[in-house]
Amino acid sequence: MNIKREIAGHKSDPCFVEENPPVALPRIVTGVLLSLQTKVEEEKQVIVHCCFPASFEEGSLIRIWKSTFLIDETIAHKSALIHHQNISLFPYWTEVPPTKDFWFTLVFSGLPKDCTTFTLKEEIPEQGGFCVRNIKRNATDVYRVKIN
Repeated sequence: MNIKREIAGHKSDPCFVEENPPVALPRIVTGVLLSLQTKVEEEKQVIVHCCFPASFEEGSLIRIWKSTFLIDETIAHKSALIHHQNISLFPYWTEVPPTKDFWFTLVFSGLPKDCTTFTLKEEIPEQGGFCVRNIKRNATDVYRVKIN
C-alpha cells in the first residue's frame, strides 16, 4: 500500500513526498551466497573459560602466552588465541588471590566442522605450560576447563 502525503496542498508541488515507494528486491547470485556462507564459517569462535584451582599460597602468579592453541590432533589443525580476559599476556603476570579459584577466559579462532575432540595447549619455551587434553566438542563451542 502506498501512502501519499501532500505537502503545500498538491502533488505537483516540489515538496510533495511519497512514502514507501515500490522497491525491487535484489537477486543474489548463488556463488555469492556460498562465498558468504564460507566467510561465516571462518568467523566462528571458540570460548574457553578456564579455572585455576585455589591454592593456599600467597603470591601465586599466572599468565598466558600468545602461543596458546586449541589443537585438533586428528587433522593437525591449530586454532589461534585471539582474545584473553582476566589474565595477563606474556611477559606480564596476573596475581592469583589465595584460597579462591581464579577464572579467566580465552577466545580462539574456530575449529574445523568435523572436529570432535581437541586439546588446549600452551606451547612455550620453558616449563610450566598448561595442557588440557580430550576436550569434547559441543554445539555451542563454549567450554569450562580446569587448569592443573
